Amino acid sequence: MIYKTDYHLHTTYSDGIGPPEEFVEYAINAGLKEIGFSEHLSLFKKEQNWCMNPDNISIYIGHINSLKEKSKDLIIRTGLEVDYIPGKENETGSFLEKQSLDYILGSVHYLGERTVDEAPDFYEGKDIDDLFGSYFDRVMAASSSGLFDIIAHCDLIRIFGFRPSYDPEPLYRKLAKCLRENDVAFELNTNGRNRPIADFYPDRRYLHIFREEDVAVCVNSDAHRPVLVAQYFDEAYDLLRSAGYTEMAVYAGRKRNMVPF
Repeated sequence: MIYKTDYHLHTTYSDGIGPPEEFVEYAINAGLKEIGFSEHLSLFKKEQNWCMNPDNISIYIGHINSLKEKSKDLIIRTGLEVDYIPGKENETGSFLEKQSLDYILGSVHYLGERTVDEAPDFYEGKDIDDLFGSYFDRVMAASSSGLFDIIAHCDLIRIFGFRPSYDPEPLYRKLAKCLRENDVAFELNTNGRNRPIADFYPDRRYLHIFREEDVAVCVNSDAHRPVLVAQYFDEAYDLLRSAGYTEMAVYAGRKRNMVPF
């Protein structure tokens, strides 16, 4: 039996719908062994209604810790999904090192002042080839920053179906090497199935590259509603097997272990 985990869940502490307790209930019903809450946090962008207020982080961590103590049928982990902002590595690290967390997801949403997943008009009038290169460069910078344990939706730039004119395989190869060199995992994010791209992140055609580079992986739903916990997980595990994966990453206290699946 697969040891199923889901470390990418968003509740009403950021842009999710439903309190953490409701996600726990769905996770148990889905047969998960562990879940982790990872609310959006961006320390340097103001007035973001999709991110948690940094001033509320102690309340959030306390809430999740109370769930940990009560839970008998499910292991609960405390995480964050933190936006990587170039030039702010020291400030970000100083803030995060004070928090008691099991893991930190690093994500790249911003290229400039807007997020790549905000709306298709972000791409209008822009060179898609350049955007893809810039996005992967930014994700590699996040991977090299020493701030994160897992990189979230590593090719979010695909969300609206735009594609570069060239074969992006070298970008995935370069990213995989960067992740391996910095001992950072990536997630197979199933929430892309609910987006215009209608597929997982990263592009399934290149999963074998991450395996060839021996990059650790975990399967995450990126659920913003309880009903989406563990969505499409059977398909995700089949994809990982076909790519050659036989184990996945689990986390506690910012330390990673590997379990077979």
